[in-house]
Amino acid sequence: MNVISRSSTRQRRRMGALAVLVIAIVGLSACSSGMETTEGPAAAGPKSGKLTIAYLQKQGDQQYFVDQADGAKAAAAELGEVDIKVVNLGTDSNKAISELDSVIAQKVDGIVIVVPDQQIGPQVIEAAKAAGIPLMASDDIIADASGAEAPFSGFDGTSMGELVGGEAARLYTEAGWNAADTRIISAYKQDLTACTQRVEGATAAFGEAVPEVPAIVDIGTDNSATDAQNKAGAIITANAGVKHWVVWGCNDESETGVVTALQNSGVAPADIIGVGLGAYLTCKDWAAGQDTGNKASLFISGAEVGKAAINSMVGLLRDGTALPPVSIANTEIVNADNWEEKGVVCT
Repeated sequence: MNVISRSSTRQRRRMGALAVLVIAIVGLSACSSGMETTEGPAAAGPKSGKLTIAYLQKQGDQQYFVDQADGAKAAAAELGEVDIKVVNLGTDSNKAISELDSVIAQKVDGIVIVVPDQQIGPQVIEAAKAAGIPLMASDDIIADASGAEAPFSGFDGTSMGELVGGEAARLYTEAGWNAADTRIISAYKQDLTACTQRVEGATAAFGEAVPEVPAIVDIGTDNSATDAQNKAGAIITANAGVKHWVVWGCNDESETGVVTALQNSGVAPADIIGVGLGAYLTCKDWAAGQDTGNKASLFISGAEVGKAAINSMVGLLRDGTALPPVSIANTEIVNADNWEEKGVVCT
C-alpha cells in the first residue's frame, strides 16, 4: 500500500490553487481584450472620427457603376466624415485581388466590392476577414468556401427578369405577332449568377403570359454592347427568314447591342421589341427622338444601390448595427414616354 505524506498533499493543494488562479487571470485578460467573441470587427465597438470605405467595382466606367459610385459619395456626404475610395477593377479578377490587398494595407474601415468574377468570392471574403475589415458585396452575390454569403446590396435578379419578360410579352401580344415567324434573342454573360437569374426570370414570365413561345436563341456575351452586337450577327444570318424579333439580356449593353445588330442588318425598328435592363443606354434613342427597336427598359438605379451599401456599412462602423444580409433596391419599367420623369440619367 502506498503512503501519501501530509507535506506532499499540502503541496498538491497549493499547486491546484495556483492553477485555478492562472486560469482566472487568463479568462479576465481575454474578456478585457474582446477575445470572448468571434463575431467580427463590429464586436470591438463603434468607431468615431473619419471613416474610409473602399468601393471596388467591376466595369467602373459603365454608366450604371458611375451612378453607383456617385450614390455612395452622396450618402457619405450626408452622413459626414466618411471618405469613399472608388476603384475601377474592369473585368480583371487578378486586379480585383491586388486592389483588395492594397486597400487592406491602407487599413480602410470597410470594403464594398462588385467582383469581376464570383469565383474569387471565397478569397475576397477570407482576405477581409483575416484583416478584420467588414465586407459587403454589391450587385453580384459572393460566398465563402462553406457557401455562406456575404451581406449584399443590389437587386433581386429573378424579379428583375420577370418584369422584363412580362413587358416583352405585353408588347409582343399588343403587336399581334406569332411564334412561327418570331425569334427571341437572350444575350447575357452565361457564367454570372445575376445574369442567369435575370434571363431565366424573363423566360418564365414571358412563357406564363404567352400561349405559344417563339424559339429562344441564347447568346453568350461579356455583357458589353460591342460583344453582343458582334455575336448577334451570326444568329441574324442563320435566321434570315424571321420577320420579328424580341430581345432581352442581362443588362442594357447586351440588349442594345443586339438591337443595333438587327437594325444594321436591315430589320425595321417596328419588327423589333427590345426590352433593356438598366435604361441608361436605351434612353439614348428616346432622348434623340429616334425610331428604335429599343421599346422599353427596366430602370435600375445604381445610385440607390451605392447609397444603401454605404448607409449599411456606416451603420455597422458607427453604431454597431449588423449589416443586413440583403438590401434590395426598387426597379420599374420605363419607355420613351416616361423615362425622364422617372429619373433615368441618360448620358
